[in-house]
Amino acid sequence: MAKKQNILLRDVPQNIYTWIESQRHTRRVSQKEFLLKILETAATYNVSDTLFPFTPAVSFHRPTETPFTFIDLFAGIGGMHIGLEKAGGECVFACEWDKHSQKTYTAWFGICPHGDIKKIAPEDIPDHNILAAGFPCQPFSIAGVSKKQSMGRPHGFQDEKQGNLFFDIAKIVEAKRPQALILENVKNLLSHDKGRTWTVIKTTLEDLGYKVFHKVIDAKDYVPQHRERIFIVAFDTKVFGDNIPFEYPTPPAGRKPRLSDILEKKCDPRYTLSDHLWSYLQKYAQKHKEKGNGFGFGLASPESNSRTLSARYHKDGSEILIPQKGRNPRRLTPKECVKLMGFPEELPIVVSDTQAYRQFGNALVPPIAESVANQVVKVFQWAEKNKKMTLPKPAKKNAVAESRKEKYHVTAGAC
Repeated sequence: MAKKQNILLRDVPQNIYTWIESQRHTRRVSQKEFLLKILETAATYNVSDTLFPFTPAVSFHRPTETPFTFIDLFAGIGGMHIGLEKAGGECVFACEWDKHSQKTYTAWFGICPHGDIKKIAPEDIPDHNILAAGFPCQPFSIAGVSKKQSMGRPHGFQDEKQGNLFFDIAKIVEAKRPQALILENVKNLLSHDKGRTWTVIKTTLEDLGYKVFHKVIDAKDYVPQHRERIFIVAFDTKVFGDNIPFEYPTPPAGRKPRLSDILEKKCDPRYTLSDHLWSYLQKYAQKHKEKGNGFGFGLASPESNSRTLSARYHKDGSEILIPQKGRNPRRLTPKECVKLMGFPEELPIVVSDTQAYRQFGNALVPPIAESVANQVVKVFQWAEKNKKMTLPKPAKKNAVAESRKEKYHVTAGAC
């Protein structure tokens, strides 16, 4: 029987002790369980903020004449992070509430995202040039704003009780004044709540002094997947003026990506649908077809692109099924989802298949983020050339890590 190894730690600084107690109560675990988890994660992922030096799984950083810093809010697993880093950026802060996505983000980038955007003061977030966020879409009500005004009650991001998550972004923008914003959301944001949601978002950013651009971009020009998302880019008019020469990227030229480009030649049989599930999906599709509905499974053509990968893909894989000769169709493997979304295939999957499918279904396509970021950098270069602005040089990575540890007590082991 192995001898138990004990560690006794005395005289823990008050700020660290307070943080430990806060984190363990949030996770509903004992002090011992929480501290053991920190040590386990530190040893597993070699993260710089814990006990050992961190070496990224893949290097994304590209040297550039215009280096910039960015923060990554509602970060997911870092699709925006990869894109902006490839465009020459340095991430100085990240925020993501889902613990499984935190685990992936930590393993890939060595940064444990802050968990709840509402629990950090905007002024405590590091200065940055670009605020990036794939924020959730929640209802706004212009009528509700008018009613609150008439009653003398706070509204918008001043309303702490009912404040929408977008308003947390607005608070940070107001406090930190980044030179540019890159926001991503579902295509339906424009029509959500009969257009009221988009009106409030655009008006809020304009009221903060930003010029707003928006465009729906389909990922099928970058990866073999039909995936439409709106990319909102905004620039501080106090820095750039009103005549900002920003243009969205032109889709890559040449042959469009095909599903066959990312499919594995040999696939584990466990991804093949069982007879029971395949029979159920066919009957379900037939039932809705008879009712005149379009619900059903999607057999993908290897020579075309797929439907949109969703977070529910882990349930039955019905939206993207790969046909197989002499066998039932199969799901995409998690590794195929990596490539379908445009993530570097060298990245390790550090969560279960179920969580991996959820994460990639909710993710942002990195090549699009990179292309949009490159266009933002061109505006930065134009402004520097015309002496409208001078970007401060990004802090060294170690200095950023130390600052984060001291200011936020964020440790990757907490993920």
